[in-house]
Amino acid sequence: MTAEPFTAIVLAADRNPHDPLLAASGVCCKALLKIDGTPMLQRVVSALLSSQRVATILLSGPAREHLAGSEYLSQALDTQQIGWRAAADSPSNSAWQVMQSLADTTPVLVTTADHPLLTADIVNYFLDGAVKTGADLAVGVVGFDSIREKFPKAKKTVTRFRDGDFCGCNLFAFLTPQARRVASVWREVEQQRKNPLRVISQLGWWSVLAYLLGRLTLDQALQRLSERLAVNIRPVHLPFPEAAIDVDSIADQELVEEITGSDR
Repeated sequence: MTAEPFTAIVLAADRNPHDPLLAASGVCCKALLKIDGTPMLQRVVSALLSSQRVATILLSGPAREHLAGSEYLSQALDTQQIGWRAAADSPSNSAWQVMQSLADTTPVLVTTADHPLLTADIVNYFLDGAVKTGADLAVGVVGFDSIREKFPKAKKTVTRFRDGDFCGCNLFAFLTPQARRVASVWREVEQQRKNPLRVISQLGWWSVLAYLLGRLTLDQALQRLSERLAVNIRPVHLPFPEAAIDVDSIADQELVEEITGSDR
């Protein structure tokens, strides 16, 4: 659908000032939590800078003064390798706000700062797959079985469909101007992201019944959501279990530290 390079929006603002991760680590913000000695946000930015599909990187948060604590990020800002925007009051509003500053035709990748296992290979695979779907909006997913096999200690929110159990990857590709209307309804979905049944209820009560009976496939769910929102939404199945590993808890941090340590 598009050969244009993507603009990547990295959602990096703090949402919970009482996050146990902050208290345990002593960092000023979650995005700068260190994994194997490197801030999570630096890991994400490095992966995006190494991707051939990403031309522009815009951080939404954290507070600008917090970035001064990272020489890498400060230099990337000073040399305009990355840009910075003040965050809004929620991830969806932050993404929407940054998108409003971009041309409607600019393809956009949205991801998060708590994604320390992100690599250029994952980014390239996802964006190439997103373009091939021909959709307005593409979302990255990983089968839970592959996560459980490679990372048996991982605690994940799992959505169960007739054709399998899936986890999200915090990777979203907004490929057309039509896709951007999804950001306006994202707020309600993000508030319920830990409750798959409420998320699935966006599709209508017949779809909820089919989901409860194990009759709804992932493609059917996204097709019905597409019809409700008048936007074509398609999944991109990623062969990288690590793409679904984010850091929401101290246990997640310990798991990722273990994973990155084993890579050496």
